[in-house]
Amino acid sequence: MRDLPDGHPLGRMFSGLAEHAFFSHLGVADPPLTDYLSGLLTRFLHFDAVYRLRNGAGRPITELTEMVLEAEQLPPGGKTRLEYYRHIGDFALFWTGLYPEVVDRQRSRACKDAMVNYTVQGKRGYLITSKMEQAERHDAEASLFRRLSDQFELCAVGLRKVREEWELNADPPPGGELIR
Repeated sequence: MRDLPDGHPLGRMFSGLAEHAFFSHLGVADPPLTDYLSGLLTRFLHFDAVYRLRNGAGRPITELTEMVLEAEQLPPGGKTRLEYYRHIGDFALFWTGLYPEVVDRQRSRACKDAMVNYTVQGKRGYLITSKMEQAERHDAEASLFRRLSDQFELCAVGLRKVREEWELNADPPPGGELIR
């Protein structure tokens, strides 16, 4: 899994969609926030990134509950714990914002995530990340993750607007109509 190179068309598209959704629809002009969210979209293009955390057996962790349990088992402080909590925030925001229907479907399945509130866990993941960044004296990052925690619901609405925009602007497949 590689990051997209700077200036890649998909990266530019996500950046433009995020800026438009947040500024035009929500009245939010926060370039570091929209840059982070467009970066999240490009990072999560591959499911390898969405499910990058591994359990003790080396298998991808696919449920938010398991991610939280794994993070709690890690020693306090440290880069790995920070990465886990950041990923928990990103994972929860990705699904809550872009695909809320998937989160709703989880509630009807017999799985650990059936009783989990993705918003609460996402906000908590970003809050813990902000405190860890602050302890490391990374003030700009700490501030960004604090805003992601405080404005989680707004960010989720903004990501829904991004999805609406890209669905509206999607080209129909050759020889057929786009199914909606």
